[in-house]
Amino acid sequence: MLPLSTFKTVIASTPLVSIDLIVKNKDGKVLLGKRTNRPAKGYWFVPGGRVLKDESLDLAFNRLIKIELGLSGVKAGFKGVYQHFYEDNFSEDNFTTHYVVLAYEIIFNGELSSLPDEQHSGYSWFSESGLLEDSDVHTHTKWYFQADKQADFLFN
Repeated sequence: MLPLSTFKTVIASTPLVSIDLIVKNKDGKVLLGKRTNRPAKGYWFVPGGRVLKDESLDLAFNRLIKIELGLSGVKAGFKGVYQHFYEDNFSEDNFTTHYVVLAYEIIFNGELSSLPDEQHSGYSWFSESGLLEDSDVHTHTKWYFQADKQADFLFN
């Protein structure tokens, strides 16, 4: 872990690399959590997190599915690279946040018994059409289900 002042400097100065987990159940519904922290506080969002310094993408993926979903040994399909821009950041300081996001889709047929509450106040399963119509689902989450965003995700 970086000291807080260093971490703020990193976020204010550089993009962060993260992994988003698009989790679908056997009925095709998508798992979203209600964010408790900035950025995207108060919105429904897919689980995920940052890739840490000196952490391979494989290790980051496995760490995040364990931390975010309590799972291990899950296979996923690569969905694409996205960019997320936010006007705010995790702190109350005045700077933006920029993520380069590697999105992975997981089909999960089991039960998610205990999901963490550090980043999300609750979880719910959404149909794709339902999440696209819900104003409480963050735009960046909606992009994963919009055909026009999938074709040119990196260049918009």
